[in-house]
Amino acid sequence: MIVVKENASKLDMGVVKGGRYLLVPFFTLYMILFLYLPLLPHSVHCQCTKTPIIFNFGDSNSDTGGYADGVGLNFAPPNGRTYFHQPARRLSDGRLMIDFLCESLNTDYLTPYLNSLEPNFTNGVNFAIIGSATLPRYVPFSLFVQVSQFLRFRYRSPALMLNGYKDLVGDEDFENALYTIDIGQNDLAASFDNLTYSQVIERIPSFITEIKNAIWNIYEKGGKKFWVHNTGPLGCLPQKLALLARNATELDEHGCLQPLNNAAKTFNAQLRVLCEQLRRELINVTIVYVDIYSIKYDLIANAPNYGFESPLMACCGNGGPPYNYNANINCGRTGYTVCHEGSKFISWDGVHYTEAANAIFASKILSTHYSTPQLSFNFFCNNM
Repeated sequence: MIVVKENASKLDMGVVKGGRYLLVPFFTLYMILFLYLPLLPHSVHCQCTKTPIIFNFGDSNSDTGGYADGVGLNFAPPNGRTYFHQPARRLSDGRLMIDFLCESLNTDYLTPYLNSLEPNFTNGVNFAIIGSATLPRYVPFSLFVQVSQFLRFRYRSPALMLNGYKDLVGDEDFENALYTIDIGQNDLAASFDNLTYSQVIERIPSFITEIKNAIWNIYEKGGKKFWVHNTGPLGCLPQKLALLARNATELDEHGCLQPLNNAAKTFNAQLRVLCEQLRRELINVTIVYVDIYSIKYDLIANAPNYGFESPLMACCGNGGPPYNYNANINCGRTGYTVCHEGSKFISWDGVHYTEAANAIFASKILSTHYSTPQLSFNFFCNNM
């Protein structure tokens, strides 16, 4: 199950106008989960016989502090306000999907690879970095660079443990670990900045090749359990809707940009084929393909059924309806405004999601209804 920590209901949330932070009490995520999780498919709570090991690769959708550690940046309030009560090096008002998935395994949140201040890697490592993509290959922190960091960690961690170091991963644990991959959104987003739709579609196979190479490289070092997310509905992000020129014919019935969503669907179709191919090619390997696109689009299309309002509007930003997104005044910068109740919004800052949305995404992931094959974290837990 998704765990709601005891202190999650004790925070007075705020609204910020013109850089001033005003406290406004309201129901927090505890109430959202209490009210809406019974409507969702049953999730799974795992009782592993030993500490589960997770190695995560991705972008801001799953970065739990790598970017902040790497550049020495402290995110400004109101980021982190919902659960952590302060900025928590995540681009959200609270927890991310990967945080909820870790909770489902009853393990700690993943420590970023770049964390140099007493890191604890006993339950794995998070290599995900905000802004990461599959290409260009050698630009930090591309998927190739993240896997290169993993390969160094794979080589050094067992050796250091033999010399008495703690809080690392032993040699035998790499084979039993779960390798999660959630990347590709930034490749598509950046491509649409200067390419036509057809040119973007032509680039997609090169993105898929990088993911294939990443899985192969991990497999060759003992990795056998992979959890691969496809990419979400890019055309439903308030940022894209606010910035990209459009006309009514480009929008679907829910107000999302069809060309961007169609590109995401093309990417996802090719990623699914890749997963099928690798299941045949790799020996004794499990690869679960998770349809994140359908999970996120369903929430946007049916927002009122889940208790959300204005599904295409950012909670934190500038400009007001319909999208509340201004590229020059991002969430946390002087002049931004933030909604009273993030629990009523799907989008946090126009690109990233609120904790309330992430909680529902995680619950649906754990249901197995969006996974191929239909294996949940419970399977990996029992085999760790």
